[in-house]
Amino acid sequence: MPGPIQRQIRIALLCALVLMIGPAAALAQSGSAGGSIGNDEKSVSGSRQAPRSVETEKPARRSKPKADAPSRASRKSGGGGGSGGGGNFDGAWVAHSVGTTCGASTERFVVTGGRIVGELSSGHISPNGSTRSGGSASGLSWNSTGRFSGRSGSGRFVRSDGCTGRWTASKQ
Repeated sequence: MPGPIQRQIRIALLCALVLMIGPAAALAQSGSAGGSIGNDEKSVSGSRQAPRSVETEKPARRSKPKADAPSRASRKSGGGGGSGGGGNFDGAWVAHSVGTTCGASTERFVVTGGRIVGELSSGHISPNGSTRSGGSASGLSWNSTGRFSGRSGSGRFVRSDGCTGRWTASKQ
């Protein structure tokens, strides 16, 4: 019966060996010689370098609340505190005028929120495209009316010296 007894003795010795080595192995794990979480410096003695600075995480991108989004629809529908509407006509325009007795002229203007601001004229455009404007230069004044649609407009003008004529405009 020496076989089974020898086997039991070997198992007992192996268990005793594991019990003696087991706690020591747990105390000497790889990379556990000092330091703490986030500390790259693992030396036992000597000076210690300053800790690394941790980059702050970029803030998550937030979507704008719907109330903060620009609202152009109110301009087109005539809203916006009586601005006259006309948001769909916003942009740079050029107008050419031809009078019956006073010749021709050209004026550039900008439409913003239904308001017309030109080199010599100012006025407004309603949401439906009708317009009224006027201006003055060199002792003459004028009034004009008309209608805008899409990227063009046309109408009539009357000057203080009696000259009358037509104008056409196109969006640039």
